[in-house]
Amino acid sequence: MTAAARPPAVDLRDVHFAYPDGHPALDGVTLRVEAGERVAVLGPNGAGKSTLCLHLNGILRPRSGAVTIGGLPVTGRDLTEIRRRVGGLVFQDPDQLFLPTVRHDVAFGPANLGLPPDEVDRRVATALDQVGMREFADRPPHHLSFGQRKRVAAATVLAMDPEVLVLDEPSSNLDPRARREFGAILAKLEQTLLLVTHDLPYAVELCDRAVVIDAGRVVADGPIVELLADEALLARHALELPAGFGLGSMLAARAAVRGG
Repeated sequence: MTAAARPPAVDLRDVHFAYPDGHPALDGVTLRVEAGERVAVLGPNGAGKSTLCLHLNGILRPRSGAVTIGGLPVTGRDLTEIRRRVGGLVFQDPDQLFLPTVRHDVAFGPANLGLPPDEVDRRVATALDQVGMREFADRPPHHLSFGQRKRVAAATVLAMDPEVLVLDEPSSNLDPRARREFGAILAKLEQTLLLVTHDLPYAVELCDRAVVIDAGRVVADGPIVELLADEALLARHALELPAGFGLGSMLAARAAVRGG
């Protein structure tokens, strides 16, 4: 299939959703993300960012509108395949690791897909290589540092071979070195990426495009450097760059994490 004919990796069309108390969390969201794009999802607390992400693998269903992943509708019939394609919704929480060794934790998902043992082993090795944790394969997860556990949690997602990664605050609770190292790992991944974060420097390091959501609506969508240079836009939607972090800093940080 040519790039022009390929369905978008993520496609939401006029999606509306309200919680049982009647609060409208999404109010006509339309968003198209092509395969391989890296998009930061930004906005104030309560804007609808996490609600949007929970629609991508069917945890939540729209009251109206449509959600598709790689051309497949997010419905009951296709949910197993959708959930294979979309990974990462919880890997910001490394406390999800619960098996005796790193290797067992990373193998858990592929093994439950019914894959043959040699394919499970291949996926485990590849995923641990991607996050720089292969030498820790036989270590108990609870003996690792927080940053190392976060890498292993990422490997558990990558071992499922997802097409779309949805990351919710991946830099949270990391010290500066671990934050930088984890960002370098994420920058090398080839999957379509949706990054939900309040860490605007991290967003610009990893993403080329940003979408700003507020009150359940998409209020801005464009090149991330342009949106983050718009001080009036940031002020209207409770977004704030660190002091001294201007356009030059954004581009320098992006070049550093991407290796050039």
